[in-house]
Amino acid sequence: MKPDRDIARLIEIMAALRTPGTGCPWDLEQDFASIAPYTVEEAYEVADAIARGDLVDLKDELGDLLLQVVFHARMAEEAGAFAFPDVVEAITSKLIRRHPHVFGDARDLSPAEVKALWGQIKAQERADKAAAHLAAGLPAPSAQEGVLAGVPTALPALTRAWKLQARASTVGFDWKDARLVLDKIREETREIEEALEGGDKAAIAEEIGDLLFVVANLARHVDADPEACLAAASAKFERRFAGIEARLADEGRKAAEASLDELEALWQRVKQAERAERD
Repeated sequence: MKPDRDIARLIEIMAALRTPGTGCPWDLEQDFASIAPYTVEEAYEVADAIARGDLVDLKDELGDLLLQVVFHARMAEEAGAFAFPDVVEAITSKLIRRHPHVFGDARDLSPAEVKALWGQIKAQERADKAAAHLAAGLPAPSAQEGVLAGVPTALPALTRAWKLQARASTVGFDWKDARLVLDKIREETREIEEALEGGDKAAIAEEIGDLLFVVANLARHVDADPEACLAAASAKFERRFAGIEARLADEGRKAAEASLDELEALWQRVKQAERAERD
C-alpha cells in the first residue's frame, strides 16, 4: 500500500482497520472511552513539538492527532451518529458563524467589540446545543444554561481554573486589579499556615488548591497562561538542578553525596551564572 496525501485515503484506511473480519483486532476492540486518553496524549505531543520548535516532529504529531479525529469519527459513523464530513461541516460552520466581522456584515469592529460579539455568539451556541440534545432525546444538564457551563473537566487543572474565572468575569464576578488578586494570594497563604498548624492533611490540601486557583486567576489578570508559566518554571528548575549536578560531577561527586547546604550554595552559583550570562 502506497502513502497518500489525500484525507479521503486516510478515512478509507481507518475504515479498513475497523472492518470486522479483515481489520486490525486492536483497532476493532476500541471505543470512544478507550481512545480518549490517546487523543489527549497526542494533543500534548503536538504542544511539546511546538515548544521545542521541532517542525519535523510537529508534522508527525499533527498526523497522529488527525488520526484521533478520524478514529472517533469512524466509530461515530458505525454508531449511526455522524461521519467525518459532518465534523468538517461543523467546524467550518462554527468558524464562519464566530467571525461575522470577516465572513459577514459586522465589519470594522474594534478588538473589544469582537470580544463582546464572540461572547454573544458562544452563549447562543450553548443554548442551541442544549436544544439539539433535547431534540435528540439526550439529557441536557440544567447547568448547561449557567455561565460556567461547558468548561471541560478534562482540561489541565490550571487551565480549567483560568477558564472558569474568565467565564465568571463576564458577569462582573472578578477583581478589577491584579494587586487585589495578590492580596487574596496572601490571604490563602495565611490559611495554609493555619492548616499546617492544625495538621489536617485534607484541610492543607484544600487550602493549597485554593492558593493554586487564585494564582491561576492572577496569571489571567496579567494575560499570562498559567500552564506556560508553570512549564517555564519547571524547565528553569530542571536546567538549574542540572547545573548543580554538572558542577558536582566535575568534582567526581553526585547530588546524593552533597549536603543540603552545599546544594543550596551551588544553586545560588548557578542562578548567578545564568543572570550574568543573560545580562
